[in-house]
Amino acid sequence: MPPTANGFVSQPSQHTVDETVARLKSILAAKGITLFALVDHSGEAKKVGLEMPPTKLLLFGNPAGGTPVMLAAPTIAIDLPLKILVWQDSAGAVWLSWNSPEYLQQRHGVPADLVKNIGVAAALAAKAAEP
Repeated sequence: MPPTANGFVSQPSQHTVDETVARLKSILAAKGITLFALVDHSGEAKKVGLEMPPTKLLLFGNPAGGTPVMLAAPTIAIDLPLKILVWQDSAGAVWLSWNSPEYLQQRHGVPADLVKNIGVAAALAAKAAEP
């Protein structure tokens, strides 16, 4: 799915939010990519008596790939580590969403030769979403 005007890309998942997150975690581990944090937005909402559809954010990366990008374009540190949001819409469909590498490149002036370092989310999402 192509990025939207604001750089946001979404892809449907064939699995529940929890299954999609488990698949992503497994893929990250197999590729040696560090999962820095898993934020359970819907779980935190429930703790304060609020309801929202399942919504979880994974923050992940590899310092060997991210550090050269931050050295070349220091402000990208606000958008790193990379993130994939796994969420359920009001119709019950599950989605994976992330910032496109082109958006991040334009936003922070990342040199063209380093865009590959911030472009892994699409491949990870595709693998996690497949049947």
